[in-house]
Amino acid sequence: MKSAVWIIAKKELRTFFDSLTAYILLIAFLGFSGFFTWITGADIFMRKEADLDVFFSVSKWTLFFFIPAITMKMIAEENKTGTIELLLTKAITSRQIVLGKFFACLMLIAITLLFTVSYYITVSQLGKMDHGATICGYLGLLLMSAGYIAIGLFASSITNNQIVAFLLALLIGVFFHFLFDMMSYGATGFFGQLLSVLSVNKHYDSLSKGVLDTKDLIFFISLTGAGLYLSELFISKRAK
Repeated sequence: MKSAVWIIAKKELRTFFDSLTAYILLIAFLGFSGFFTWITGADIFMRKEADLDVFFSVSKWTLFFFIPAITMKMIAEENKTGTIELLLTKAITSRQIVLGKFFACLMLIAITLLFTVSYYITVSQLGKMDHGATICGYLGLLLMSAGYIAIGLFASSITNNQIVAFLLALLIGVFFHFLFDMMSYGATGFFGQLLSVLSVNKHYDSLSKGVLDTKDLIFFISLTGAGLYLSELFISKRAK
């Protein structure tokens, strides 16, 4: 199983770099994050704080929009061309397909974030930096990305249209990204607590501030697991 997953992941990652997808993501992400981190009125120099809070705030929104664009074709294109059925006739399971595509997307995000380590090194030279909070911030970005990748794959698995997959992933993401959080303020009791727990924003903000709480880790792992399971379920149904 591990071998098949790794083969699929490498193939998909290579596809990203063979096309313009990876390069567009890298340039756009570094452009957005760099501009807001170093140049705007809320940048590091104006705040006079040796931290990456601005970067983490901007990255949270940038990745929210970029990830559906990355995942929209991952399974939808396979559904459209019929290659998903061809893959499943071989000694490859729907789970291996989903995991392979998931890890390819996650590795692309990890590579993108790796390019921003220069921000971390530079800021650490400007003053006393909370290294633990910064590491937790990067962890938060990876965990949040994993959740949204899983949602994107689920959206891509139920259609053969990339645009529909993109919009559906964005719509589902909107609820987790900020709508559940907004709705929780107007709700009380168990329902209000449930909406608050479902907020990606709250869990991510907690991690980006350096608070490593098991409930935040469990949330992101559960969100990712649910998305991957539903993706696998829909692929399996399509193959029958």
